[in-house]
Amino acid sequence: MLDTLVEFFSEYGYAAVFSCLILCGLGVPVPEDITLVSGGVISGLDLSNPHIMLVVGMAGVLVGDSTMFLGGRFFGYRVQRLRFFRRIVSPQRFSQIQKKFKKHGLGLLFVARFLPGLRSPIYLVAGMSHRISYLTFIIMDGLAALISVPVWIYMGYFFADNLDELMEYVHDVQKAIFLALGVLLLIILVIYFKRKFHNKMDNTASEDEKDDEEIDGDIYAIYNEDEQNKKGS
Repeated sequence: MLDTLVEFFSEYGYAAVFSCLILCGLGVPVPEDITLVSGGVISGLDLSNPHIMLVVGMAGVLVGDSTMFLGGRFFGYRVQRLRFFRRIVSPQRFSQIQKKFKKHGLGLLFVARFLPGLRSPIYLVAGMSHRISYLTFIIMDGLAALISVPVWIYMGYFFADNLDELMEYVHDVQKAIFLALGVLLLIILVIYFKRKFHNKMDNTASEDEKDDEEIDGDIYAIYNEDEQNKKGS
């Protein structure tokens, strides 16, 4: 895949990289990370400027992602009728993504940039949900892209003279990204369950205080009743 993309981009330059990234955003099974790395490689071969390639890469990524988001916003659930869409995302998978987005919202939107295969349907669901504005979407997506896009392009640029070694580094970075996401997920789960535990303890403490107050009230009422009985006798 890398050799093919490098050859194609070498011939058609920035326009080819930009177009390919839009197709990636639409869910076409072409790895976005390899596409960006290939763009960096042709810069390392002095066929393009790496800094301009970075701008082209950011633009292609954001336009592709925006297409999915706005498609979900304008067409809504009608997109499920499209055969092309059903090939990319099964109804069961689409339902699972909807549930996760309702639960995690912006967090899932940010992390989606690092989840190949889930990125496009998540952005589509985000648009369909009408829960966030396009401005919020593009800011979150842009922040995530500022992490991933420069890494892939400049990696391709600096290791353009040895594609085999480059692919080893690409796989290492991919593993590191998934590891980081796993650690982040673990931290989120720990915080979630910790808050849930504290809330449960607070509720229990409140119930205990209420019971104590009721007991004190009952004792006080009994005491007053005894006092009144003594006075009456």
